[in-house]
Amino acid sequence: MANTQTLITRAYAAFNKRDIDGAFALMSEHVSWPKASEGRRVVGKDEIRAYWTRQWHQFDPHVEPIELIDRSEGKTDVRVHQLVKSLDGDVLSDSEVWHTYTISNGLIDRMDLKDVNETEASPGTTPSAAFSNH
Repeated sequence: MANTQTLITRAYAAFNKRDIDGAFALMSEHVSWPKASEGRRVVGKDEIRAYWTRQWHQFDPHVEPIELIDRSEGKTDVRVHQLVKSLDGDVLSDSEVWHTYTISNGLIDRMDLKDVNETEASPGTTPSAAFSNH
């Protein structure tokens, strides 16, 4: 769990600093990621780079892990404080949400959004409520 906690904490720190390459160093080549602001998923670092770049030109998201729960089969649930602001600094969303990570060979292989009312991770097919005010 300590290695997973370090891995995930470093990934959030890199994301919050907009250090894409630093975040990618912690992910597998074929990492699968939800497009929280657009719906659906992206697979692979090139697609994630394009998605994050688009997102950061529209919003200013900041996500801090609060709690990590180690699950079976390489899965870890992470409760996060998610603050999403407009580029002008207006708060669009200030909430706690759950992310579920799948870790393989010491790298992040998949991230899913988890609805607080669900017991399983959602497939991320629709935009997150955090971005609905845009």
